[in-house]
Amino acid sequence: MKILVTGGAGFIGSHIVDALIGDGHKVVVIDDLSTGHKENVNSKATFHKMDIRDPALADLFAMEHFDLVNHQAARGNVRASLDDPMTYADVNVRGGINLLECCRKYKTKKIIYSSTGGCVYGELQYVPADEKHPIQPRDPYGASKASFELYLPVYEKNYGLKYTVFRYPNVYGPRQDPFGEAGVVSIFIGQMLRGIQAIINGDGEQLRDYVYVSDVVNANLLALVNGGGGAYNLGWGVGVSVNQIFENLKKMINYPLAEVHGPAKLGEVRRCYLDANNAHLELGWKPSVDLEEGLRRTLDFFSPLFADKHKK
Repeated sequence: MKILVTGGAGFIGSHIVDALIGDGHKVVVIDDLSTGHKENVNSKATFHKMDIRDPALADLFAMEHFDLVNHQAARGNVRASLDDPMTYADVNVRGGINLLECCRKYKTKKIIYSSTGGCVYGELQYVPADEKHPIQPRDPYGASKASFELYLPVYEKNYGLKYTVFRYPNVYGPRQDPFGEAGVVSIFIGQMLRGIQAIINGDGEQLRDYVYVSDVVNANLLALVNGGGGAYNLGWGVGVSVNQIFENLKKMINYPLAEVHGPAKLGEVRRCYLDANNAHLELGWKPSVDLEEGLRRTLDFFSPLFADKHKK
């Protein structure tokens, strides 16, 4: 298939691109590089620096005639969305509609959309949350991601555009930004490897569902031919505290500093872990890389990068 991956220079998107190319698909990547990095893009993919809101997106569709779109691009910073909700609506909703319109006009068969479990469900009423849990976002980022989900069945019913939605848990692994706002695993690893104080936001008892990036990639591969018209949680269904992540990495790295707690972050939910039984039953998906192995693989990726920086 010929596949467009939006956000394909980013953390998750670039791993999806690698897997698609490994399976023999022709891949085109668009990314505005606001958070992605050109060096993440597989050399066998065709890359265009482009915002999903750009009217020139239609020209790309007219030229390439994609079979499928894997939509990973988004503004994804919870705290920034509270400061600038207009931009988050503009990129995540209006930009997404621009993409859907291109799919409609140029007869793309399917779109796979990366939504978010934690931010669309908000503070959970029960755990683990299944897909029937009420949608009740607490921040403009989550609201924008949930809003775009509503457009997908509209385009399926009216224009026959098939879709699959994935509500991601806390995804971690190689290429995640260790200097970003989100991604506690990579942030802690970056701080610990540099020997600086790692800060735990709040009391550290926030519970999250941590899934290694290769398992999320596998779900996206399964959705190439399965899961039409569905929204699927991905996750282990088990909550792991931020304090536990800190302690596990502290032991692996032999980090000498004790934990330090800072203020809790505005808009952060206390617990979010997801029931992925529907993904197992309908897609044949389940996570396979446990937390210890995933942390080890992530640490193995980052260790030489920070060692090289110290040498400089």
